[in-house]
Amino acid sequence: MASSDVRFMFRSDETDVNVTIEGKKAWVEGIVEELGLSDVGFLMPIGKKSLAQNQPDTAEDGTDEEDALLPPTDMGPEPDPGRIPVVRRPIGALNVELEIEKIGLEPPSKNDVFELMDAFSELDEPRPIQGQMSVDPMAEAWLRELMRLIVRESGRTALATETIEEVASAKLGGRTGVELTVWLESLFAAGKLVKIHGGDATGWGPSPRWLG
Repeated sequence: MASSDVRFMFRSDETDVNVTIEGKKAWVEGIVEELGLSDVGFLMPIGKKSLAQNQPDTAEDGTDEEDALLPPTDMGPEPDPGRIPVVRRPIGALNVELEIEKIGLEPPSKNDVFELMDAFSELDEPRPIQGQMSVDPMAEAWLRELMRLIVRESGRTALATETIEEVASAKLGGRTGVELTVWLESLFAAGKLVKIHGGDATGWGPSPRWLG
């Protein structure tokens, strides 16, 4: 392979997703951007040591490759354990169900789901995502509207995968099951969603900068 060829690699054990893309650098970077994976994974020249995707390209800025692989000298201030808040409670006093409900992972009742479906169906059709690469700009726009709805109207911070599917699957390109989960994972990897584990479900909430 030519020395200008590169390889991009990304792997998620949680969803059993393994992405490997090889080819000319400009072409590979375009595909990575289109898939929303620009902030994750590794991009490496073929036959050379790998560089994290968020590290500078030494070939472009003239930095010696060996110097680029050295750890940074400025790692910020030393950790201060005294600034970490201490939370103490009697054993058994933690109400797990209540805490899960606070972060939005308590499955909503059927009435809540029906109300959310009604409210979602009354939303005006959004404009497709603009100014950034997206696998499905219209589906992403609808998901963002759903996230705005739950945050501003319901005060929730996240919705379980199953609830997103039940309420909005038809607007999300008909995605269900594993296909929906993989798509949500890609938006999480791109920094557009936050992922919350709790109870028997995985919840998804909006990243503040994505929600606008």
